[in-house]
Amino acid sequence: MSNEVLDAVRALLPKIAERARSTDEDRRVPAESIRELARAGVFRMLQPKRYGGLEGDPVSFYEVVREISAVCGSTGWTVAVLGVHPWQLALFEEAAQDEVWGGDPDALLSSSYAPVGRLVPVEGGYRLSGRWRFSSGCEHASWAMLGGLVLGDQDRPVDFMTVLVPRSDYLIADVWDVIGLRGTGSNDILVEDAFVPAHRVTRNHEMAQLRGPGQKVNTGPLFRIPFGTVFTTTITAPVIGMAVGCYRSYVSAMRDRVRLSLGGARFTEDQFAQVAVARAASEIDAAILQTDRNVREVYEHAVRGETIPAELRLRARRDQVRATERALEAIDILFKTAGGNSLSRGNPIERAWRDAHAGSVHVANDVERALAMYGKGEFGLTVEDNLI
Repeated sequence: MSNEVLDAVRALLPKIAERARSTDEDRRVPAESIRELARAGVFRMLQPKRYGGLEGDPVSFYEVVREISAVCGSTGWTVAVLGVHPWQLALFEEAAQDEVWGGDPDALLSSSYAPVGRLVPVEGGYRLSGRWRFSSGCEHASWAMLGGLVLGDQDRPVDFMTVLVPRSDYLIADVWDVIGLRGTGSNDILVEDAFVPAHRVTRNHEMAQLRGPGQKVNTGPLFRIPFGTVFTTTITAPVIGMAVGCYRSYVSAMRDRVRLSLGGARFTEDQFAQVAVARAASEIDAAILQTDRNVREVYEHAVRGETIPAELRLRARRDQVRATERALEAIDILFKTAGGNSLSRGNPIERAWRDAHAGSVHVANDVERALAMYGKGEFGLTVEDNLI
């Protein structure tokens, strides 16, 4: 399939690469990069057509994310997260979609899904309070999707929700100072007793079961695929892209290198270096091929109007976490064999190593949990999880 957005993005990559170091040091993606990528159509790829979006093939979106991440991991991660939220907003009630996009079709949303918020039922909706961490790209967004628990009698949790909150109802605490993905600006969001109308709330269980209220108006196949596939692949795609960028930088840097410590031999003539390149390339290829295959099959089921089988959903989750593992393995191989050249702070290999390992700790990349779910399914046991 053609990917016109990717063609537009490729023209921007040299500038994004030039800004990668300052993005890392400044702890945020420059507003200029976000504006350029918005004009290229990146944030409209998964947005409903009825609001001017492209409502396209999700595989194309992940391809774009990988290419951006290859030149700047923080920019790629931020774009992935901000870019997937139009898809999720399309699952909310129509009134919520109109509220966000009715006045500004280019409005961006950040998120923090951990159920740390307290939702107290009141007439017409809920009162929300809480503090959420890790909201990537939040300073570029005018809305936030936040996780919360509905509290019943004696403050006991009775439901798990995702709520939509406008920028006017929350504060951003600038606390993001970490080892990797430094440029994502994944700061804290604070809400104190804000009113959230009922149309801006969705039940996570219903979303996992493909029963979001927004599907009544957004009837295309893009909105008939599981959150557990779309969101988790969104988290892995940047990590794969970081591995791609690390590989390209490594091969380019090592072609003319002479290993003084080993008698002046050219690095490219070292059989161990040749094997390292082959191993890394294979891991990256496997990560891309498996994730693209699974997402494409999920999407094709939706296009045909077929139920997406549990086996496919579990396989997509299995290969998604394995793709993260494969990407890390590739980067670790390259980082080690690059020797002292990989240690200088700010060089592409070092930055990719930091960013990829930081991305790997996201809950969507919990390898053992995801693999155990696949094993349970293969043994005929019941698997219940919102991320499948």
